[in-house]
Amino acid sequence: MVAPTPYSLIATDLDGTLLRADDTLSERSLAALARAGRAGARHLVVTGRPAPRVRPLLDDLGCTGLAVCGQGAQVYDAGADRLLWSVTLDRELAETALGKIEAEVGQVYAAVDQDGVDGLTLIEPGYLMPHPTLPALRVGRRDDLWCAPISKVLLRHHTLSDDELAATARAVVGSLATVTMSGPGTVELQPCGVTKATGLALAADHLGLSPEQAVAFGDMPNDIPMFDWASYGVAMANAHPELKTVADEITLSNEDDGIAVVLERLFG
Repeated sequence: MVAPTPYSLIATDLDGTLLRADDTLSERSLAALARAGRAGARHLVVTGRPAPRVRPLLDDLGCTGLAVCGQGAQVYDAGADRLLWSVTLDRELAETALGKIEAEVGQVYAAVDQDGVDGLTLIEPGYLMPHPTLPALRVGRRDDLWCAPISKVLLRHHTLSDDELAATARAVVGSLATVTMSGPGTVELQPCGVTKATGLALAADHLGLSPEQAVAFGDMPNDIPMFDWASYGVAMANAHPELKTVADEITLSNEDDGIAVVLERLFG
């Protein structure tokens, strides 16, 4: 299926989508985004990474506008280095949700992203960062994770797959939190009702743009709400099967400049 016309809003995930495995941006992708920008399209990064972990990448993109961070829990103004909107996950609810999950699957290992433009990523003993290039501070015990407001909790299990852990978490967490899976080794708890579509809708409204004007790119199940919101959804070749089933198009992988291929067709 081919997208009918160019779009005014390009929403892209980062990991596994716009970024290559080494966390870099290809020259071809940068050129394609620049070409779309010259045609009048706005690019919005829509990522699970919190605002502090996105800032250097936005610099590489030359982005001084908005970005949707923290799985939709944050709308970040890169030019002003401030959050236009943010919502936190209640820490008592997070602890309760963790207890329910561990009652089903045994010990899990947790990390948190703190709220704010200078928030830290804290990891408890035993937790391994899925992205070793991202900075994190190891704490001595789980209780130390709750020392400041958080935007989300990241979970790992020593034997369960991401799909198994996410399915169990959804079954037992209920309305305590929204459960997402955003990448290899990355199952997350975020504020109930908050998804990438939540933040994307807020950012688009701020820019005066609508879902009908949007094309979205992603690779994981956490991108499904974004695809549901946007007029056209493009999954990467390396995408999770759940996302591919709801995509309007499947492009090449992130390593093969899949986003650039589509943008060159739409804006070339």
